[in-house]
Amino acid sequence: MMSIPSMMTAIEIAQPGPPQVLRAVRRPVPAVGPNEVLIRVAAAGVNRPDVLQRLGHYPPPPGVTDIPGLEVAGEVVRAGASVQEPALGSRVCALVAGGGYAEYAVAPAVQCLPVPGNLSLQEAAVLPETVFTVYYNVFERSRLRPGEWLLVHGGASGIGVTAIVLAKASGARVIVTAGSAEKCAACRALGADAAIDYKREDFVAATLAATAGRGADVILDMVGGEYAARDIAAAAIDGRIAIIATQGGREAKIDLGQLMLKRLMLGGSTLRPQSVQAKGRLAAALRAEIWPLIESRSMRVPIHAAFPLDQAAQAHALMESGGHIGKIVLRV
Repeated sequence: MMSIPSMMTAIEIAQPGPPQVLRAVRRPVPAVGPNEVLIRVAAAGVNRPDVLQRLGHYPPPPGVTDIPGLEVAGEVVRAGASVQEPALGSRVCALVAGGGYAEYAVAPAVQCLPVPGNLSLQEAAVLPETVFTVYYNVFERSRLRPGEWLLVHGGASGIGVTAIVLAKASGARVIVTAGSAEKCAACRALGADAAIDYKREDFVAATLAATAGRGADVILDMVGGEYAARDIAAAAIDGRIAIIATQGGREAKIDLGQLMLKRLMLGGSTLRPQSVQAKGRLAAALRAEIWPLIESRSMRVPIHAAFPLDQAAQAHALMESGGHIGKIVLRV
């Protein structure tokens, strides 16, 4: 096994601002706690919360490194005194609260998952943040069942493409919204039953048409704002609406009468601030329920582009442009 240096290259946010504030610096390799492992990072996923952190809108939780990055894949090279699994030398992907944009990252052992044998480390690096989020909100909290309709806003995003492949693998039917004909076609190619260009169509009417008037049983919403009221209109009786981001605004005016008449459940969640114990429980559920699907069906979350670590600014610029279909990854 290679020796572990004392210093590493990492990407820091010099100050809140545009992508150019991301810069490569030398930092000490982080120390591991008794229940943590040190991962030599091969690849790190780029996610919307990283952009929000760079802009100064999503600070890391107390005690978490200021280095951005919420998901990594690589090799375990050091383990805390209380860690029994994963073993040294294991190939893992991990959900982290920060620190992914670096040559080495620390992760709680319970938040690590084995790299599926049919995936590369780069392909595995883009799984944790989106798979944890989709599983928690769509399957666990919203209880999506086979045969039901799932409506996903932002179907071409990292969360969106992950929701498509996981929902289809579970036997659900999927409708997405996306911002161009190209993105809609890409979503259909991944398995979406219907794709709505929200710039040209009213997604409420299109959802009701696609479901023969039923509406969506589960709605995964990353927009918020005025979409909340339209989600209620697009939802089926006994539908469940999960709001996981507020790109369209934090405030909404909704018709509570419709909420009650349709017997809807409207909820929201964030993943990053949750406890290690909570995330560890989710990791165990993913390993039992989702990892076999990934292994047996060769499921992959599509990667739109990969950048070297020192080009993190270009990766963020691409994400902010909205031109990507799928995930963006940094090669370390």
